[in-house]
Amino acid sequence: MGMSVRDVANRAGVSVGTVSNVLNRPDKVSPRTVERVRKAIDELGFVRNDAARQLRAGRSLSIGLIVLDVSNPFFTDVARGAEDRAAEDGLTVLLGNSDENVEREAAYLDLFEKQRVRGVLISPVGDSVDRLESLHSRRIPAVLVDRPTTDDRFSSVAVDDVAGGYLAVRHLIDTGRRRIAVVGGPMSLRQVADRLAGARRAAAETEGATLEYIETDALTVLQGRRAGEAVRDRSDAERPDGLFAANDLVAMGLLQALNMFGTLSVPHDIAIVGYDDIDFAAAAVVPLTSVRQPSAVIGSTAVDLLMREAEAPDDFTREHIVFQPQLVVRESTMPGASVGEPLSSSATFAPASEATRPACMCNLPE
Repeated sequence: MGMSVRDVANRAGVSVGTVSNVLNRPDKVSPRTVERVRKAIDELGFVRNDAARQLRAGRSLSIGLIVLDVSNPFFTDVARGAEDRAAEDGLTVLLGNSDENVEREAAYLDLFEKQRVRGVLISPVGDSVDRLESLHSRRIPAVLVDRPTTDDRFSSVAVDDVAGGYLAVRHLIDTGRRRIAVVGGPMSLRQVADRLAGARRAAAETEGATLEYIETDALTVLQGRRAGEAVRDRSDAERPDGLFAANDLVAMGLLQALNMFGTLSVPHDIAIVGYDDIDFAAAAVVPLTSVRQPSAVIGSTAVDLLMREAEAPDDFTREHIVFQPQLVVRESTMPGASVGEPLSSSATFAPASEATRPACMCNLPE
């Protein structure tokens, strides 16, 4: 059985209140008493129960973060940005991986509610509004991450994925590609749907350009490789000459499949654009053109919004922050493009009218 504050007090010959002051307000205790209490703590191996203390104070020192896929470097960078910002306020980030699974996401939300975290950052799988409202009723605010919304019940931080999809396909068209395919999925992910919408807008602006959608079960290297194998096996007349992958992991898989037998060349036969601009994009065998998101800034900004709401929940006006993406051009679309100094796209994106717009790692309880 662990030692208690009372055990420490008995060993040091002081009151429980004095031990509490040594732990929390040592400036109120004489140096000799502080030394005696700390000696007793060391002798007994006492470890304070910060979780219980925080619950009694009603003020947790933890933030919950739920991401769609922790194996995706984009979300790793988001988590790093959130963790660095939280540390400035003496807070820790508890990371949950929903793995794009609604039930798993709900289990993490239940876990974070039981722990009474200071707030929750979430990149939701689907419609989690009712569950997040329940948290809000318990004075646990939530911020949507990588998910734009106009819902004033929650703040949000995201990138304009419609603009990102437009930039990617506009670039493919500008480099002479006309048979374009968008690869990624599932379509139930808002990010995929928005990127596809932007891609369709860009294709619709160019006479003779066609665009198809190749849906995958997940945004992984394996799913990209499978899609790439199917594209590789098509006839020359039916094969796309430009591929826009919904994220860089899918793009890596496409690149692997197309290069496997050496019969097709990237970008000479097929150009590829990814999304997120993870570190691996520039280090690929054929350096990957990609749409860059400010991943770490997304994480830190989300923590800023969360902390402001946690400090003044009744007076806080919720905000929706949307960053603009940037196209980074490399050799997967333009032979000879500089890897060390990627080119920024000069393409511009104008929002479509409504008439033309295409529709510490936590473990789950057993």
